[in-house]
Amino acid sequence: MVSRTIPVDTFDLILFGATGDLAARKILPSLYRRFVAGQMPDDARVIGAARSDMDDKAFRKLVAKALSTYVAESKRDKKTIDAFLAQCSYIAVDAMGDGGWAELKASVRDEVVKAFYFSVAPSLFGPLAERLRSNGIACENSRLVVEKPFGTDLATAKKLNADLAASFDETQIYRIDHFLGKETVQNLMAVRFSNVLFEPLWNERYIDHVQITVAEPMGVGGRGGYYDTSGAMRDMVQNHLMQLLCLTAMEPPATFDPDRLRDEKLKVIRALDPIGPKDIVRGQYKATDTAPSYIEDAENPDSKTESFVAMKIGISNWRWKHTPFYLRTGKRMTKRLSEIVVQFKETPHSIFERDEESKANTLTIRLQPDEGMDLSVTIKEPGPGGMRLVNVPLDMTFADALGPNGEEIPDAYERLIMDVIRGNQTLFMRGDEVEAAWAWTDPIIEAWTERGDRPHPYTQGSSGPEEALALMHRDGRRWRDLGEE
Repeated sequence: MVSRTIPVDTFDLILFGATGDLAARKILPSLYRRFVAGQMPDDARVIGAARSDMDDKAFRKLVAKALSTYVAESKRDKKTIDAFLAQCSYIAVDAMGDGGWAELKASVRDEVVKAFYFSVAPSLFGPLAERLRSNGIACENSRLVVEKPFGTDLATAKKLNADLAASFDETQIYRIDHFLGKETVQNLMAVRFSNVLFEPLWNERYIDHVQITVAEPMGVGGRGGYYDTSGAMRDMVQNHLMQLLCLTAMEPPATFDPDRLRDEKLKVIRALDPIGPKDIVRGQYKATDTAPSYIEDAENPDSKTESFVAMKIGISNWRWKHTPFYLRTGKRMTKRLSEIVVQFKETPHSIFERDEESKANTLTIRLQPDEGMDLSVTIKEPGPGGMRLVNVPLDMTFADALGPNGEEIPDAYERLIMDVIRGNQTLFMRGDEVEAAWAWTDPIIEAWTERGDRPHPYTQGSSGPEEALALMHRDGRRWRDLGEE
């Protein structure tokens, strides 16, 4: 398969928070990889902005360190790195004051796309947006990129949206969720809407249930202080898992247009049933001989914050009324895994003797670590001895499907940043979508807070608390084993 790299128009990308961890781990390496791929124009510029007092040389040294740490050695050579660094510069800017704004205005070009990337705390979104407008730096050709969290509840989300809307039009705002930049997520739409094989079956008549899992083997670690004010529900379910649910459940949009696609996602969120206490399980990982517990990581012995959550969700529309969606996410689980499992119903009548494993087809969409998808189909096991049936996967692993040249799958941030430059909002959340997600999430959090519920303890390296298994067992179903391939 031939990989196509489509160049973008030249741009100035102003990276606020350029000295931070996210810039070093994701944003700067992603820009460099697009530069290596020939997608970043020679006259494009990356302008770092932060409070730290440094010159261009010091900033380029910081960028070079990030590339040496987070870019594969095969992609690094001195000549290419030097060429990329030549397009990087730095301006010290005070987000809450007047320092540096005049210098920034003099540095950016009005005739090119201007992308302002806010890799900063949400409390700075409003002040930065206002200063970009009041200093005459933002214009019609400007785009604003903001990272999650998009609020901590509906009220704060509305305030953030209002602060941004005071200086930028909604068509200029790009709320980034890196899950939506993954190749598999986009292929989910391609599989559904480009193949007559799946869409006629994509409903409650043929699908028994859907499982969405995002599991991580790591704990909260150094993020304990932040995470204890957030928890798995706010940190993962309200955004990442919600987006995966919407893309799985939404109706086909009339056209592949950003607003029409996001309209369909919004309809799904608004059709979600309220969740009662019997349909949700929260957990906290326990200590081991070698690893601390959640409450030790959070440094809060009285914490009731969940590091794991599982839930059963109903969608009240014609397509999904009787098909439950089961979501789970957690820290310190068996392994790193993100996947969507679509479990089809069994055949109405089987003429063969079949075991439990071969009774129904399963479509598994893997987001990480090995992006791809496979469809399990039932066949006769080869050999004599009667009609013994087994399930085998029709496997499409994207890394294997890229052909003999072995092109790497671009990181999600690479794709999303280039979409910002192109002005394509398809894979970004709209303001009303964010608010609708919080409107559904808030009552769930408020209910367990009022009840004083404590999360169930679970063993590190497991699939979560036993109560999460019971959530499906009572329906005669089971979670896909995190150890299964």
